[in-house]
Amino acid sequence: MKQQTTRPVGSPLGRIPVLEVGPVVDCGRWPAKAVVGEAIPITATVFREGHDAVAATAVLLDPDGGVHTAVRMAETAPGLDRYEAWVVPDAEGDWSFRVEGWGDPYGTWEHDAVIKVEADVDTELMLMEGALLLERAAGETGRSQDDVRILRDAVQGLRDETRPPQARLAAGTSAAVHAALARQPVRDFVTPSATYTLRVQRELALFGSWYEFFPRSVGARYNEATGRWTSGTLRTAAEALPRIAEMGFDVAYLTPVHPIGETNRKGRNNTLVPEPGDPGSPYAIGSAEGGHDAIHPDLGTFEDFDYFVSRAKELGLEVALDLALQASPDHPWVKEHPEWFTTRADGTVAYAENPPKKYQDIYPVNFDNDPEGIYREVLRILLKWIDHGVTAFRVDNPHTKPVEFWEWLIAEVNRRHPEVIFLSEAFTRPAMMRTLAKVGFHQSYTYFTWRNTAEELRDYLTELSTGSDVVTGGKPGTADYMRPSFWPTTHDILTPAMQFGGPTAFALRAVLAATMSPTWGIYSGYELVENVARPGVEEQIDNEKYEFKPRHFDAALESGHSLQPLLTKLNRIRRAHPALQRLRGIRFHPTDDPAVLAYSKHLPARLSPTGHEDTVICVVNLDPHSMRETIVHLQMPELGMGWQEGFVAHDMLTEQSWQWSEHAYVRLGFETPAHVVHVRRA
Repeated sequence: MKQQTTRPVGSPLGRIPVLEVGPVVDCGRWPAKAVVGEAIPITATVFREGHDAVAATAVLLDPDGGVHTAVRMAETAPGLDRYEAWVVPDAEGDWSFRVEGWGDPYGTWEHDAVIKVEADVDTELMLMEGALLLERAAGETGRSQDDVRILRDAVQGLRDETRPPQARLAAGTSAAVHAALARQPVRDFVTPSATYTLRVQRELALFGSWYEFFPRSVGARYNEATGRWTSGTLRTAAEALPRIAEMGFDVAYLTPVHPIGETNRKGRNNTLVPEPGDPGSPYAIGSAEGGHDAIHPDLGTFEDFDYFVSRAKELGLEVALDLALQASPDHPWVKEHPEWFTTRADGTVAYAENPPKKYQDIYPVNFDNDPEGIYREVLRILLKWIDHGVTAFRVDNPHTKPVEFWEWLIAEVNRRHPEVIFLSEAFTRPAMMRTLAKVGFHQSYTYFTWRNTAEELRDYLTELSTGSDVVTGGKPGTADYMRPSFWPTTHDILTPAMQFGGPTAFALRAVLAATMSPTWGIYSGYELVENVARPGVEEQIDNEKYEFKPRHFDAALESGHSLQPLLTKLNRIRRAHPALQRLRGIRFHPTDDPAVLAYSKHLPARLSPTGHEDTVICVVNLDPHSMRETIVHLQMPELGMGWQEGFVAHDMLTEQSWQWSEHAYVRLGFETPAHVVHVRRA
């Protein structure tokens, strides 16, 4: 074999140029990401001089450096020299991959021989060269005895001068020969690319359903005699877990459980003057009872927290905790480490602001004066909570802290506990959001909450679901490193679309979030369509950040005024369909009505963890105020089917079925704003 595995001085490209390899993040500065069982596309530009055939192989190396998979790559853009192959890592760890470009002597010979023998030009010479090439192939090490026999029979056929030239050529180009050479091709001038890292993490890093709630509200009681509330506890909060698990959620996410400061405590709806008994914001962390490593006395003790975690595990739930690196004026840090905060010209400590919002009850941390001390303290705190069973952290406003801090912290935590997941709550500029994902955050909040039109959703989902080798709207895709988490609302975000769209808006946004992104989440109260805004801001009235808010889920469910059945059904559908558990592969289909959005996710059998093809089509009426009728024009090849094929469309929300083909009529309105269709081959 003519093989070159090292590159001579003066020839940085190698014999066969291999360029633009992906998935690669910032030239390999950070690893691309995957989860166990996820199919990942390896891409590259591969070419050579002249007209001889060229080919490429994607090589996936396991964490020990052994070859796990070597797949011949397919040309995806004829004439542009782009190649692609999909590989599937099957364990956690730092994997790696490379692309090998190589000359394809059999492809070159076959192309020329077919033309020349047909034209009777150099016929005998071409047949002789083919025999020599296949004889060489038969002698290569590593071939099975069956393939050796196939190739030797082909050599004999090529050399059989008693047969017509076309018959001799057919012996050397048979399907059996192609299959044997597909299993082990003849490769000349093998030229490897650089080797790049692929970080493979557990499935929850990509796929999961999160449920957020304030533990103090569960079991909170109002005393008519005193006019004050009694806080719920971690024990009463555990009573909410069975319902959350029954709805199919994977993660119970708790807002901060730490002591809350008294100084500048906020009252209801963020007022500056609290009433007696107002609990304050749990994001104003720290009091005489302790800081980030303590539990609010009203909620209980670490024994109670351990009970909460153990109950969650019994129900198949993981526990996520809010990590808000800030302090109330009463936090122990303020006295013990004043250098960790910013002192203004008048001698006061700067409180948090996000103009026009002011957070007088919160001091932001200043990382400039003693970064080493802060780094050590935060790591100590996280390891303590991990020791008590926390497996995920939702990080509040990470974009207000140095990026290099997060890179260090997440690496240190994951070195000890690779199972721990970090979710970035950073609604900020794209460069910051993307870089937080690159340096280690497993998941990221997104702009989905503010994307409402079909055009906005198509553009944004294309960006999120494609790799960096695909440029849309002038921006490269982010799927190589950024995993989106879709939340229709949060405890302090209620967009105009949600304020004025009623229950239909809540239903259709839940469908979009649950089917467009592998990870999605809701804030407690979403089931009850809590859609009244505090005047002048995009957040709920009577905001739970500043008061107790017990809810009556069972009564709403019994009266039929709850979205709980829909949320349960969506999570059940997600668990049953691997296509919805993957980020890549979303495709959009034209509709005659711009207010109706149609998209699909198709997972071929060869890439599916079940070994079976899975295709889901979603059609959503984005207008919560109107009934809409339209024709959906399905791009059948995107569904793995031919243009003339038909199929049974089974709506998993309503259990109705129809016969669909390329052009499908839909009618969607208030009661049924969406179809979530499982494609069943006719």
